Amino acid sequence: MNQEEFARLVARAVEDLPEEFLTRLENADVVVREEPTPSELKRTGLGRGKTLLGLYEGVPQTRRGSHYGMILPDKITIFQKPIEARCRNADEVYAVIKKTLRHEIAHHFGISDARLREIEEG
Repeated sequence: MNQEEFARLVARAVEDLPEEFLTRLENADVVVREEPTPSELKRTGLGRGKTLLGLYEGVPQTRRGSHYGMILPDKITIFQKPIEARCRNADEVYAVIKKTLRHEIAHHFGISDARLREIEEG
């Protein structure tokens, strides 16, 4: 799949978010890149042989105080190659994009990976 097709799927996943996510998604951009850099992988603490499907960078809403302002947008990056490597067709790619996007948005709202695991297992 070329990057333009992949980016369209990401845009569709953003459009398909529940309204309560969209209205609270403040000061955040969603971008597409081919794959994470070695420094991004190292910074997230992933072990050898693991990769990132998405990455949230910014100040979670739960940490924004009254002095928060005039700040560059938070960034949610969706990585194309690692997602495609897990999938067999465009429908699977879209499903993984959608799940990854929601995971990274949860970080924007201040939810940790540990809490996300609890929610998914619960």
